[in-house]
Amino acid sequence: MFSKRFLGVKIALLLCLIGIAPLLWAQQSQFAYNQGVPIHYRVFGSGEPLLIINGGPGLDSDGFVYLAKKLSKHNQCIIYDQRGMGLSKVAIPDKNTINMAQMAQDMEVLRQHLGLEAWHILGHSFGGIMATYYAHLYPERIKKLILSSSGGMDMAFMQTIGGEINKKLSKEERKQLAYWTDKLEKGDTSYQTRFERAKVLAKPYLQNPEHIPTLAERLTRVNYEINELVVQDLLALNYDYTEKFKQFTKPVLVLHGRQDVIQVRIAQKTAASFSKSRLVLLNNTAHYGWLDSPDRYFAEIETFLKVQ
Repeated sequence: MFSKRFLGVKIALLLCLIGIAPLLWAQQSQFAYNQGVPIHYRVFGSGEPLLIINGGPGLDSDGFVYLAKKLSKHNQCIIYDQRGMGLSKVAIPDKNTINMAQMAQDMEVLRQHLGLEAWHILGHSFGGIMATYYAHLYPERIKKLILSSSGGMDMAFMQTIGGEINKKLSKEERKQLAYWTDKLEKGDTSYQTRFERAKVLAKPYLQNPEHIPTLAERLTRVNYEINELVVQDLLALNYDYTEKFKQFTKPVLVLHGRQDVIQVRIAQKTAASFSKSRLVLLNNTAHYGWLDSPDRYFAEIETFLKVQ
């Protein structure tokens, strides 16, 4: 369905690792610095610190303001732009400046900048992969870990996600997708073309169709250069953490929709990789639990964070 020349878009959209809630609350921008690279972050609420890692890669954190605001009733919620995105500018994006090691270091620099001994972490989609990578490097800095619709402990999800997307599209929708993809491949990168294609792709990620336009708009903003650099680094690292957390004793909550384009077996494998985990499967829910099943999604997280 996609040519090699359009690989960056293929990777970005098959990862389906994107946050979609609109920017509803303004919050003062602040910065930490990792060897001259500004790491833009915002803080909401007070209490136990909770770092929220947005999906992507290749997106800023604006789409996760809603999530941070909702969870800030009982926690100090922190969101940040991953390097190369939003206000976390990188002069020359390449494999030396955009990679998992640098991104994990950004998180650790931010923790130190905030003066925190340790924090809870919630990673959604690609954010779940990022959280897993960080937790392996800095296990002593984790209080509790929440993996929301995570890509998992390895790259196996990439083998099935395309098929899951196709299964959720009608024959006519697959034709529309092919049409708009062809226009993009031929050089039409106008907003209309990108948005129309994104509207088709948004459908499989949601049970509640009213959110499709918002997700589609978010999809038009993916930075494919950043996306491909991160994915290529994950592949080069042979990202596989399935057997690396047997000694990790911090509590882990795995939240996953039964209708997610990332198969349930990926979530089951993720939960089995930790010695102290709880798997919650949300009924009638695809990739965005806080949109398809908001009451249970937020209740599960709040309960998990409250338990001593």
